[in-house]
Amino acid sequence: MKNLFTILLFTCTLSAYAQTYSPAGKKTEVAHKYRFSLPYFIPEEAISGPWDARKSTQMIEFHIKRNLDNKNIIGLKFATWRLFQPMGIQYWDGLMDKLETESEFYPGHVRERGIGITYQRMLWKGLFATVEVLPQFQTYKDLDGNKVGNGFKIYNSYHLGYHISFGKKKRFFIEPQIHFNHWMFDNNAPDGFKELDDKWANYFAIEPNIYLGVNF
Repeated sequence: MKNLFTILLFTCTLSAYAQTYSPAGKKTEVAHKYRFSLPYFIPEEAISGPWDARKSTQMIEFHIKRNLDNKNIIGLKFATWRLFQPMGIQYWDGLMDKLETESEFYPGHVRERGIGITYQRMLWKGLFATVEVLPQFQTYKDLDGNKVGNGFKIYNSYHLGYHISFGKKKRFFIEPQIHFNHWMFDNNAPDGFKELDDKWANYFAIEPNIYLGVNF
């Protein structure tokens, strides 16, 4: 079971490759071969608050994707972020209150970074579903910035959204979407971090997001 999502992604990707060629062996034509995108809240966070603030995630994330045909899109995901509390605290667990009271804050921060793969399937008009698998290396630091441990996890996310293209030749796009996030093998946290992680789930159920992108 632990490798189910990774196997599923690779299976879908291979299937997508197979669909890019017609019986005559001709490659499917697409309006744009590649696309670049990033979450809207990355530039928003850079403007709204100090980079080194206690609650700053210091997030950098972007995607480079290849349009195999008009329905199948594969790509690479580059991401790094900094956590100040467990990711598994849900909205119905009082997430917003805990952000205010700082009751579940780590005794420091966790820096996570990785390169992953993505598969996006256009379902109907602009409606799409995406699966992303992101292996991440973790660095644990205390409040003084001293390293206190290393870790590793596989961060998976499942997306349902809508692709809206605009501009000349439909070169620009936005993708409002909802994510379900799930992670595995996250079990090497130092004391103080682990106790908090063990209190909460290894998933985050509902994450709204908007991606901004350009086709080229």
